[in-house]
Amino acid sequence: MRSDKAAAFRKTCRLLHRDLSYFFAGMVVIYALSGLFMNHRDSINPNYTVKRHAYKIEEPLPDKEQMTKDEVLKLLEPLDQEKNFTQFYYPEPSTLKVFIKGGSSLVVDTATGEAVYESIRPRPVISHFVKLHFNPGGWWTWFADIFSVSLILITLTGLVMVKGPKGLWGRGGLELLAGIIIPILFLVL
Repeated sequence: MRSDKAAAFRKTCRLLHRDLSYFFAGMVVIYALSGLFMNHRDSINPNYTVKRHAYKIEEPLPDKEQMTKDEVLKLLEPLDQEKNFTQFYYPEPSTLKVFIKGGSSLVVDTATGEAVYESIRPRPVISHFVKLHFNPGGWWTWFADIFSVSLILITLTGLVMVKGPKGLWGRGGLELLAGIIIPILFLVL
């Protein structure tokens, strides 16, 4: 009788584990990928791709007092960004900074003609994954909470599905213990 209940319990755990795993597989991949990008955000920006293009402007440039919007628009023509101009200013007497819609910019040393165009574009997929990872709020909070509880259920049902030497009281238990000890060591040390 006891083994029938145990077998029925394991079968229920397998079904729950399987169904929740399939349903939330996409979420696991989204959180895993965005987590990887966020862990390495010092070497890759998960939200934007940033490209820098350095070049030299050959014609003489007006100084700060004579610089006009029309002059700045001429500087943006070769970049095909004159329609995206927002504003310009001089952070230093011979440094012109031009702001372009979308976060891009142009910095020009007016004394030497050295220019750097910095193009910023949102990352097509990963930036959206990161936004979800940081929780944009609203109904997503509820879905993410259900996902979190489901991960706990997936884990608990997975722990009891296998019996014998590969299960919780054998190799599986040792792996579980190692998986608990490693994060604790990181927190303590």
